[in-house]
Amino acid sequence: MIRTASCILLLTALLAGGATAPTPAVPNTVRLLDIAGIEGVRANSLIGYGLVVGLNGTGDQRQSIFTTQTLANVLRRMGVQYDTTQVQTHNTAAVFVTAQLPPFARPGTKIDVTVSSLGDAKSIEGGLLLLTPLLGPDGVVYADAQGPLTLGGYSAGQSGNSVRVNQANVAIIPNGGIVERGVDVNLDGMKTLRLLLNRPDFETAHNAAAAINAVIGSNVAQAVDSRCIAVTPPQGQSVPDLLARLEDVPVTVHAAAKVVVDERTGTIVLGQAVTLGAVSILHGDLAIEISTRYQVSQPAPFSPQGQTVVVPQTQVSAAETPTRHIELGAGATVEDLVRGLQAANASARDIVAILQALEAAGALHGELEVI
Repeated sequence: MIRTASCILLLTALLAGGATAPTPAVPNTVRLLDIAGIEGVRANSLIGYGLVVGLNGTGDQRQSIFTTQTLANVLRRMGVQYDTTQVQTHNTAAVFVTAQLPPFARPGTKIDVTVSSLGDAKSIEGGLLLLTPLLGPDGVVYADAQGPLTLGGYSAGQSGNSVRVNQANVAIIPNGGIVERGVDVNLDGMKTLRLLLNRPDFETAHNAAAAINAVIGSNVAQAVDSRCIAVTPPQGQSVPDLLARLEDVPVTVHAAAKVVVDERTGTIVLGQAVTLGAVSILHGDLAIEISTRYQVSQPAPFSPQGQTVVVPQTQVSAAETPTRHIELGAGATVEDLVRGLQAANASARDIVAILQALEAAGALHGELEVI
């Protein structure tokens, strides 16, 4: 049986003078360092390769040759020699270990690590990660990781009788990594401090620069572009002291007029500031069903030329639902649209298609991002 579905969308702008201007977004006041970071001050990615042991027969199978080789190398360093062809590694799994080295980390700082199976292990639940060095992009060891794994799920059973909850091949070790080498960031050497907004916006950058100047009492901050604010530390004040004063500076921001759509799951996230031009929407569904039944055709009794054959009987049926009409006035929000579509029994994927058509028609006053 084959089923297909389609949407019939007709979008007609009703405004004689063009698209309606969006309603001004409601301003919101937030802390400066909640919406901005410091240029050059960031986390660094670390990665390592290691072994998880202590599994209950759910580790890598014989086809994962690298697991056996790694186990042999570990045991060889401990003075144990054995034939790799005579060992089974069902209680062992080869894994990649990843972590983020936070800024200003010093030797001895503890960090969280993520452990991910790279072989054919069924589950790494209950395992223990052996001591694993974590390297940066430059090949230098910056941290070590070791400890018992913590999973958010489990896997049990064999063959056709099994149960699985969440992902059983990825785990974390809270505070399982210890920093051995930090990355120095010399704040005092910065003659100009650059703050980078998480979301570029010229108005927010201007408001942030004005708020900084009001707190410092002089014209030390300037908006360079929609993302960067350059701040010159006052004479005699260090950068850490300046940042301590700027952390809680209130900045007026406006909500982004944005709609985020995930087509794979049908999830839609609506921004408060998104509005619509006056539109009329006609929506209907067309379903086509094709089913095939097989019948056996037999020859007449005692027929010398007859042959038994299978004859397919195909039946095609089509059903079309009545078109549903939704009309919105100028200045309506996306929330009003979704509420109307839900009242018309439109599915999440229908709403995604309608939002895309609204943007194509120029009636969606905001940014539509499909992920």
